[in-house]
Amino acid sequence: MKLNELQRNIGATHAKKRVGRGPGSGLGKTSGKGQKGQKARSGASINPVFEGGQLPLYRRIPKRGFTNAKFKTVYAVVNLAQLNVFEDGTVVTPALLKDTGILKKQLDGVKVLGNGKLEKKLTIQANKFSTSALEKIKEAGSKAEVI
Repeated sequence: MKLNELQRNIGATHAKKRVGRGPGSGLGKTSGKGQKGQKARSGASINPVFEGGQLPLYRRIPKRGFTNAKFKTVYAVVNLAQLNVFEDGTVVTPALLKDTGILKKQLDGVKVLGNGKLEKKLTIQANKFSTSALEKIKEAGSKAEVI
């Protein structure tokens, strides 16, 4: 066998389907799309879950199971960099944060995150602290108190 004698396997290649080419091709006139209707139009693509306006299956079946979304705790977040506005020795409480305008809402509690650097010595009272915030508070010589 030589390189010039190589051929593709039978059935490996086939002619491209050419639609709209007259009655002999079998794909003339309506080009295999049938008569009229949404699928016969150009650019037609229908969402596979669309049921033609009928109430969809996912809305017909009853909803079951439990979701905890109503009961999850959402914390108001404060970063360490925001606490540098207070004087040394201040006891920072959620009420104080709200009064100064750092927090708009207290939600289910206050969580202190470790973004930025704490440059003052404060006593910070909050519901939760991130691990990075606790490390940086210790480094600055401040105290963290969980309420």
